[in-house]
Amino acid sequence: MPVDNNLYPPYQYLPGWFFLALGVVILAVAAILIVARLTRPLIEPPAGPPVPAADPAMLTAQAYGALRAEYFGRLDQIESEYRSGTLQPHDVHARLSGLVRAYVNEYSGLEAPVLTFTELSRRGVPPVLLDALGRYYYPSQFDPHTMVDPLAGIAIARQVVTTWN
Repeated sequence: MPVDNNLYPPYQYLPGWFFLALGVVILAVAAILIVARLTRPLIEPPAGPPVPAADPAMLTAQAYGALRAEYFGRLDQIESEYRSGTLQPHDVHARLSGLVRAYVNEYSGLEAPVLTFTELSRRGVPPVLLDALGRYYYPSQFDPHTMVDPLAGIAIARQVVTTWN
């Protein structure tokens, strides 16, 4: 059998194969560009003019003032709920205990919400907090027969917020 060793030029192939190959290449390049566009890091907008630095002591005083105002508002809310009869004395003292502990935590960073009374006293916290916890909040929370005036508890909570440094 004779063998034909002639090469056939590409023009003898159907033109559809060329366009199919070209389409696959264009699709691959488009997919790469889309993936690159979607995964590139975001460009930050240019920075504006520099803001003049404020006095850190002034910022701190403003922040502490705003924090005190927020907690005075919470105390006012607890008092109004108690006076309207929504909260029972036991619940008032439980909320006050959590509130003064949260305030101390936010103001000074002391982990007051998770520390026991003994741990707080060992850390040398101001006596006003220990007095509030020991004389007003704990007896009312842990002994159902002990009746402590919720308004006195609210007053001592205000004193903690006012005097805490």
